[in-house]
Amino acid sequence: MPTAIERLEQRRIAQKWRKSVPTAIERLEQRRIALYQRLQALGDFRPGTISVNFRKCGKKRCACARPGHPGHGPQYLWNTTRGGQSQAQNLRLGPELEKARREVENHQVFLRLCRELVEVNEKICRLRPAVHIRDEKELEALKKKLQKQFLRRPRRR
Repeated sequence: MPTAIERLEQRRIAQKWRKSVPTAIERLEQRRIALYQRLQALGDFRPGTISVNFRKCGKKRCACARPGHPGHGPQYLWNTTRGGQSQAQNLRLGPELEKARREVENHQVFLRLCRELVEVNEKICRLRPAVHIRDEKELEALKKKLQKQFLRRPRRR
């Protein structure tokens, strides 16, 4: 059986170890900071897709009118939808197409980072304890305020 001095020493070692090991909240906060930094370094991005299209011109004597011919092209098109409206832009093969491809790819990374950020924030919110209010009057005032806020009747329009 350990002596009182040995128990004190073990307790001191355990406290030092706990201080050196980051808590779950600290690890999540570090992860959140890293995600913010990755978002900041992301660069230009835009939503949408890039498609490769072959089109038939409609002239009867054109090569594209023959069966099995893919049509004129390829034509590179960036497509997106904003506010229910479709938008498209033709892209030239070369630097313009490469720039748009990188921006669309960065948008996918942006969406993934945002999802991760929301997940990390939700975990932090669940782990972080609520502030304890010791003053009874302050606690009652807070309860009253919250009841008014959440039990408020919906406004008629």
